[in-house]
Amino acid sequence: MNDIADFGFGTQIRKSPYFDATVRWGATGFSVYNHMYIPRDFGDPEQNFWNLVNDAILCDVAVERQVEITGPDAARFTQLLTCRDLSTMQVGQCKYILITNADGGLLNDPVLLRLAENHFWISLADSDILLWAQGVATHAGMDVTICEPDVSPLQLQGPRSGDIMTALFGDWITELKYYWLRETELDDIPLVVSRTGWSSELGYEIYLRDARRGDELWERIMAIGAPMGLRPGHTSSIRRIEGGMLSYHADATIETNPFELGLDRLVAVDSDVDFIGKDALRRIRDEGVRRHQVGLVLEMDPLTGPNTTFWPITAAGERVGEVTSAVWSPRLEQNIALAMVATEHTAVGTQLVVDTNLGPAPASVVDKPFYDPKKSIAAGRAT
Repeated sequence: MNDIADFGFGTQIRKSPYFDATVRWGATGFSVYNHMYIPRDFGDPEQNFWNLVNDAILCDVAVERQVEITGPDAARFTQLLTCRDLSTMQVGQCKYILITNADGGLLNDPVLLRLAENHFWISLADSDILLWAQGVATHAGMDVTICEPDVSPLQLQGPRSGDIMTALFGDWITELKYYWLRETELDDIPLVVSRTGWSSELGYEIYLRDARRGDELWERIMAIGAPMGLRPGHTSSIRRIEGGMLSYHADATIETNPFELGLDRLVAVDSDVDFIGKDALRRIRDEGVRRHQVGLVLEMDPLTGPNTTFWPITAAGERVGEVTSAVWSPRLEQNIALAMVATEHTAVGTQLVVDTNLGPAPASVVDKPFYDPKKSIAAGRAT
């Protein structure tokens, strides 16, 4: 694995600008996301979790590719792609959005960044929205340019991330609000910094705008951060499930609609804005859905890793849903899971049975997120 030249499946899977640095710093396993390698193993995943929640970790998330939308009609076109009302979105602001198709199915749940009046980035989860956006633009009759820019994010996440970012960039970091961004430089490296991240912890994303300087940026951050507790790491399945955060292809697919996920607040079917899937989503809202995402606690020995198949859920011997993401939380000392379950079995306290890879396990429906439900940790000030 440490022989970088021998690692991989060929040139069809891209390496990030930080790939060599992550291997030097201990990455021993990768998976593929948006046609790129992403580090998934820096050793014990529980230790990675504790590093995240107690101090800070630096993660290579260059796989969060950007779809850049520019041109005179950029704002109107971007609104067409998402069911969230963007009419009040300001320059310098970020928003968590949903991208749906004409049937109301979820295609991606990215973060949208507005860099200028007619300049947007869609920071993607794992699906080919660049192709979708270019296809929509072909028939939209709008003046827009859509491309994938030279942009590769890092995530610096955890309670010490604010101190580390202040040491890197200065005191202005403490004034950067949750889900806002700023264009900046570090040692003349062009960057965008945002108060966002896939961890439910205090955190930042650092968007590199020159891939040639990826190794330099990684080493600069680690040199400043390591004495303050920063460790190289990978996005934590434990923490994101604790926080009820979606993983596309696991917890949501093109067959899932926002109402099943409890994301009604992000669906502006009663507004004046126009977007793809509006009629279908209004109909789904009015008719009601037959299943909902819930949180579960599984009564069984601690899981040694996340589920790699969708576990069936039964009630009185009848299949009523499936577990999409499950993991042992060492902080909560529980096996916790996100699941899609028939609506009549979603009340808190409902008893179900999950057919895990280790055999049947009793399960209880609980409130989600499992930890910090108001996201006060992530949304709190950096100081």
